[in-house]
Amino acid sequence: MRTKYGVFDWVNSAILLIISLICVYPFLYILAIALSDGRFVSSGDIYIIPKGINIETFRYIFSNERLNVLTGLRNSLAYAFVGTIVSVILTYLTAYALSRKKVRGRYLIMMLFLFTFVFEAGIVPNYIVWSEYGLVNSFWVMIIPLAINTFFLVITRTFLDGLPYELEEAAVIDGANDLRIMWNVFRPLSTPVIATITVFYAVAIWNQFLIPLIYLQDDALHPIQLVLYNLVIQPSGGATTLENLHVNGHLLTSKNLQAAAIVTAMIPILLIYPFTQKYFTKGFLIGSVKG
Repeated sequence: MRTKYGVFDWVNSAILLIISLICVYPFLYILAIALSDGRFVSSGDIYIIPKGINIETFRYIFSNERLNVLTGLRNSLAYAFVGTIVSVILTYLTAYALSRKKVRGRYLIMMLFLFTFVFEAGIVPNYIVWSEYGLVNSFWVMIIPLAINTFFLVITRTFLDGLPYELEEAAVIDGANDLRIMWNVFRPLSTPVIATITVFYAVAIWNQFLIPLIYLQDDALHPIQLVLYNLVIQPSGGATTLENLHVNGHLLTSKNLQAAAIVTAMIPILLIYPFTQKYFTKGFLIGSVKG
């Protein structure tokens, strides 16, 4: 049966298309800057289509150790990979325990989590605590403080609360213990929420800027976001000073190099979405419908 579209539907579609183009344009513009010859960039001729296309900017930022882009990218990949695995496991285990009716004091424990979500200690107290634990200038400072996000914990717990309790009762009758019930019964049903919080954790760790800025003084530990800060926000900072270059007949300006670094930081995290998109609708709307 063919669906009839009214005027309102066409207007709504046009508005959504315009909003989508507005959202996508900055990405296309930065990509065009990164791929264009610096002469066109300097003259302001780049809008969305690259001119004088070349990849010399990417070759330069990856080969120049002074810019620290390759090291930052490698560090961010390590932080995001390890941190996401640790966070998803701890969040799911905690949410599963807090969703079981037989766990005593689960509401009190959940309230304690919510209390930390509403009231934060602040930068200085946190620095003192993590310093005492030896996490300053450590790889694990990007993992442990971000291990359990209360908002993601609530999402996961709400999802597990919505699963039929009879599944657990049937598994208990069959002789399964708590660990087997969680792994063999509830985990396969939790794929949407696990995929959702996996993406959220990966993006949160990948985009983390304040923690490495405060706790990581060693350049060898800097993630890509801190590298971008040194290249884009304060490019006059000594070792990260960017100058115009001529490489293989192409002019590379500071804008070219900055745009190439930004694109490099965006692409890895964008690659996650195609693999988890099918779970997003169900996972993101958890708890919106009751009954």
